Amino acid sequence: MPFAIGLTGGIGSGKSAAARLFAGLGADVIDTDAIAHQLTAAGAPALAQIAADFGADILQPDGSLDRARLRQRIFSDPTAKAQLEAILHPLIRLQAAALVAASRAPYALVVVPLLIESGGYRELIRRVLVVDCREATQMARTMARSGLTEEQTRAIMAHQATRQQRLERADDVIDNDGDLAELERQVKEMHQNYLRLATA
Repeated sequence: MPFAIGLTGGIGSGKSAAARLFAGLGADVIDTDAIAHQLTAAGAPALAQIAADFGADILQPDGSLDRARLRQRIFSDPTAKAQLEAILHPLIRLQAAALVAASRAPYALVVVPLLIESGGYRELIRRVLVVDCREATQMARTMARSGLTEEQTRAIMAHQATRQQRLERADDVIDNDGDLAELERQVKEMHQNYLRLATA
C-alpha cells in the first residue's frame, strides 16, 4: 500500500487550500467529500439506500439528493446522523482505499474532514496531518466564505471534534492562522518530510 497521510481540520481551517498546494507539489490528493458526492449522485446505489431510510422527500424532483434538507435533518437528529454515516462511511473508506492502492504518486493525501470523529481510517493512513487555526479564524473564514450566520457556524463546529482533540491526535500540524504565503511555506516543508518518510 502506498504511503498515505490523513489530512483533517475543522471547518474554515484551510484544509482545501492546503490540499491544493500539496497536489501542486505532486501528492495524490484523495478527497472524501468528493467521493461522498459521487456516491450520492442521482442514480448512485447509496442514494437509493438513503431515500429508503430517510424517505423520498430527501430527493429533489430531478432525483438528485436534497443536500440542504438532509443537512438540516442530521444536524437536528443525532439518530439520523448515525444512520447516514452507517450507509456512507464504509463505502467512502472502501473507495478511498482503492484510490490509495492505485496511486502512483510519491505519497497519497487522504482529505477527511471528520477523520478524528470517524476513527475509521487508521488502517489506511500512516500519519495524521491537522491544518489548525484559532477558532476565531475558523468562524471568520466560514462566515465570509459561505454566508452562514455566527449561530449556524457555531452549530457546525459543535458537531466536530474540538481543536484540542484534533491536536492531540495529530502527528503533524500546519498552523494556518497566517497568510497564503506562510501556508505555502509550511506545506513545502511538510512535503519534503513526507517524501523522506515515503522512501524510508
